[in-house]
Amino acid sequence: MSQFIFRLPDVGEGTTEAEIVAWHVAVGDVVEEDQPLADVMTDKATVEMTTPVSGIIVALHGELGEMAPVGQALATIEVEGDVTEAAAARTAPASAPEPVRTVARPEPAPVATAKPAPAARAEGHRPLTSPAVRRRADELRVDLATVPGTGPAGRIGQDDLSRFLQVGARAPAAPAAGLVRREGVEEIKVIGLRRKIAEKMQDTKRRIPHFAYVEEVDVTELEDLRVHLNATKAPDQPRLTLLPFFVRALTRILPRYPQINARFDDDAGVIHRHAAVHLGIATQTPNGLIVPVLRHAEARDLWDCAAEIARLADAARSGKATMEELSGSTITLTSLGPLGGVTTTPIINHPEVAIIGPNKMVERPVVRYGQIVVRRMMNLSSSFDHRVVDGYDAAEFVQAVKALLEHPATLFIERP
Repeated sequence: MSQFIFRLPDVGEGTTEAEIVAWHVAVGDVVEEDQPLADVMTDKATVEMTTPVSGIIVALHGELGEMAPVGQALATIEVEGDVTEAAAARTAPASAPEPVRTVARPEPAPVATAKPAPAARAEGHRPLTSPAVRRRADELRVDLATVPGTGPAGRIGQDDLSRFLQVGARAPAAPAAGLVRREGVEEIKVIGLRRKIAEKMQDTKRRIPHFAYVEEVDVTELEDLRVHLNATKAPDQPRLTLLPFFVRALTRILPRYPQINARFDDDAGVIHRHAAVHLGIATQTPNGLIVPVLRHAEARDLWDCAAEIARLADAARSGKATMEELSGSTITLTSLGPLGGVTTTPIINHPEVAIIGPNKMVERPVVRYGQIVVRRMMNLSSSFDHRVVDGYDAAEFVQAVKALLEHPATLFIERP
């Protein structure tokens, strides 16, 4: 018998460390060659580590969320005979990291909070205390029978009442019928994809001076067109949401505002204005927000946009999106659909300089040609990097997008 130490290999692309985001084995488990041991996350991908030998797990090195440098021991495996050089050589992956995939992680059990037990008193016994303490308890609606007293014969002082209030033990003498008090605090360690999202959002807000611009859009005719196209579409065509129409409007207007379809390398002090529109589509997944990229949106029609958006969203939610599909966006579109609220202040997807967020569509009365009528209205929220985009240009840009959406026929008329 001998022991084989599995160390974190060099996963390539200049990676010097990786975060442990999942263990697939436990101490005492019998493992076979090529069986998954752990998942580690680099800045670019989540990579599955597999064992190059068969044996018994005798030790695991590292906690979930811990950053492990390349070469650090991850697992100790007891094997039959001697560890061969061939097995040792197989600890390094043969190719580049696999596409990003999300990893399910067990959540820790709730941690119960403790509270002091009430002082034991005979039924009907009036707690000993001063008139001042009794008056304070009455004002705070505290039942003194439940307050532990530390004075002689269990006498309750001001300190006892303050301590009782600090630990949150104040409660009604009897809960209302059908209501149950809840206790406990659940601790969730922020690791893996959730930690990456938190770090990026914090870095983005710290680096970019955001300013928001919100405009309301009458989407009555646009929605009528969408419903009509879905009712008359071919069987092999995807169902249209409003997103492809927004994509169409953005790609029509962005060439007139190249400073908005851009990425700002603030470290180098260089703005990269892009001719192509690589549109990030913010997508909610079980493990957090991911932004797959609709590449060359300017060259896609409504149906192609709808199909590709659906494919990218499915890949992101299932953890099968590749690094190419998750990087390189030049502007982002984010929508909460029917949960979109009245308005939002979306955070820019650094290093981009703008993000557009349609809110929910609602019917409301508006004044139209001097008459009060019911129209389908939607607020269009947006955020811009004030270092790159001036407020006047942002307003002009949003107004131009609004004009296309309110007159949807113009979405398909090419300007000379």
